[in-house]
Amino acid sequence: MTSIVIPAHNEARVIGRLLDALLADSSETETDIVVVCNGCTDDTARIAAARAPRVRVVEIPVPSKHVALRTGDDHARGFPRLYVDADVVITAADVRALTEPLRDDASGVLATAPARQIPLTACAWRVRAYYRVWQRLPAVREGLFGRGVIAVSKAGHARIAALPPLMADDLAASLAFTPRERLVVGTARVVVQPPRTWRDLVKRRIRAAVSTAQVEQHRRAEQQRRPEEPSARTSRADLLAVLRGEPKLFTGVVVFVAAAAVARRGARKAIRAQDFGTWLRDESSRQS
Repeated sequence: MTSIVIPAHNEARVIGRLLDALLADSSETETDIVVVCNGCTDDTARIAAARAPRVRVVEIPVPSKHVALRTGDDHARGFPRLYVDADVVITAADVRALTEPLRDDASGVLATAPARQIPLTACAWRVRAYYRVWQRLPAVREGLFGRGVIAVSKAGHARIAALPPLMADDLAASLAFTPRERLVVGTARVVVQPPRTWRDLVKRRIRAAVSTAQVEQHRRAEQQRRPEEPSARTSRADLLAVLRGEPKLFTGVVVFVAAAAVARRGARKAIRAQDFGTWLRDESSRQS
């Protein structure tokens, strides 16, 4: 049985669409779905519980994604195991595609993630320009992060369960596996809602800058115990390669660089204070 753990903090507006997509075209013996409502003050738990018995709801008082993930592990029943953000949409067919490589021990694959589908129609032009560049970056195409879904085998789970609490849990999970151990499954799709406004995009980028700094601090501390892996940061060479391939994206690259600069400035105070707990949440992506 495949277990699906969904940490959810005040996700009443979006949790129903995810659960309905997972439940359609799947049997109760195929998936075990656990929604961990952490520190919720809205109707998230009630909406999820309405899908019982196919969905089990666990409520904890602390608003912590890390605690929610570990609590979900305590209640989950099987492997492969998926960790799914409440604000994305993925179907049962996509779950099957993600878990298939994890059932073959000979493949060496310990973790998988789906291809991203990012609907940009309702977004401001600068947000659209940013994502057209972002999606073409090598680390973004090849990494498991930024998708809202990671699937792991039992051995892969042991790898990520050893990670400390980190804001960028998906980036840390992606970097915990070598390129041969992780796989982006092109036949699986997840719909990831982008921020719709420039202000909300900047919030996301500040959060990303702060959380990436935390991950890098952790990796430097671990460097004595295991070899350093390539950084997930975007380099000047990456952007130049995008421009050489598609010169028409020049405006997008300018927007991308501007967003990165604003995010770096906005992240400095939190990084200096070692504040890795303040979560700048983007509400515009949760609009229907």
